[in-house]
Amino acid sequence: MTTVLTRAWLLLMALSFATTVFAGVLPEAGPIFVAAVLGLAGVKSRVILSDYLGLRDAPTFQRGFTMILIGFLGLALMLYALPFGM
Repeated sequence: MTTVLTRAWLLLMALSFATTVFAGVLPEAGPIFVAAVLGLAGVKSRVILSDYLGLRDAPTFQRGFTMILIGFLGLALMLYALPFGM
C-alpha cells in the first residue's frame, strides 16, 4: 500500500523526467516549449503544495496558493513572450 507522500514522490519523479525529455528534445521549439515546461513546473508545484505541505486539507489556502502560482507562471510566460511581440 502506498502513501500519499509516496505517490506524490513518484509523480514528481515522472514529471521531472518529462521536463528532462522536453529539455533534451525540444529546446528550440520556442514559446510552446516554454509554456509546456512552465505547465510542468506548475503541476509539480501544485503536488508539492498539496501533498508535502498538506494544503489538500485546507482548500481555501490551496486555492489561494494556486492563484498565486498561476499568476506567477503567467507572468513568467508573458515576460518570455514580450520580445516576440515587439
